[in-house]
Amino acid sequence: MKNLWLFLVRYNAFFWFILFFVASLLLVVQNNRYQRSAFINSSNVVVGSFYDKLNSWKSYLALEETNKNLAQENSELRKQLQHYLLTDTLDSVQINDSIDMNRYQFTMAEVVNNSVHQKSNFITINKGSLAGIQKGLGVITSNGVVGIVLNVSAHFSTIQSLLHPDTRVSVTMDTTNVFGSLVWGNTTDPQFAIVKDIPNHLKVQKGQKIYTSGFSLFPKGIEIGSVEETGISSGGSFLDIKIKLRTNFSNLNHVYVVKDLLENEKNELEAVTEDNDG
Repeated sequence: MKNLWLFLVRYNAFFWFILFFVASLLLVVQNNRYQRSAFINSSNVVVGSFYDKLNSWKSYLALEETNKNLAQENSELRKQLQHYLLTDTLDSVQINDSIDMNRYQFTMAEVVNNSVHQKSNFITINKGSLAGIQKGLGVITSNGVVGIVLNVSAHFSTIQSLLHPDTRVSVTMDTTNVFGSLVWGNTTDPQFAIVKDIPNHLKVQKGQKIYTSGFSLFPKGIEIGSVEETGISSGGSFLDIKIKLRTNFSNLNHVYVVKDLLENEKNELEAVTEDNDG
């Protein structure tokens, strides 16, 4: 103990310098927008690189489960392809709007870090601005919605998970034209979420499918989950519905970042409409 004390006394100037230097950096980052942005991007690169190395080992250990998920996804895609082939006949030709077909761009990325048991959960992926990823884009898997891009560096992006209190997704049910908001709610279980703002006169059955409505960042018709519990009163004229999510957040390996190529056009038109109305 005496030697430690003598060491600290002898080099106290150095330690004081380190302490004040770190404090100065924190003050600069907290009080200057440019420096704060640069710090966040730099930390994303460093932390993202570390998680990328760590995830390579995790991916190797989870190859069996990954192959199983890919096989299941291929099976679903084959079913969809077969459906289109069967409907495209001389007796029945399905005409699709080319605008809708080409509206969305999907960028595949690997998950390099993921939290599921925190109050606010985030995901890190190995694609960033160099791959065209932007803040605010939606993120999905073949099994449902994952979250929304929050911060972006050149090679990595962080995602505000669906398992986050601030994430809201517009959804609808398979047999109705009623829309609601999907939130994680008060649950802490990564398998479940809550659909809010459902009129209390609506008869909802357990097992009904929940889909994206197309009114938010995500394409219309993505299956998110199924009704697990109904009749949860939220007060007033609305009910909350507990649903079981399709996405297995505890085992995320690959995701797709969704970019709506017509989003800017839609936003500009809506802004002009609001200005004219004002």
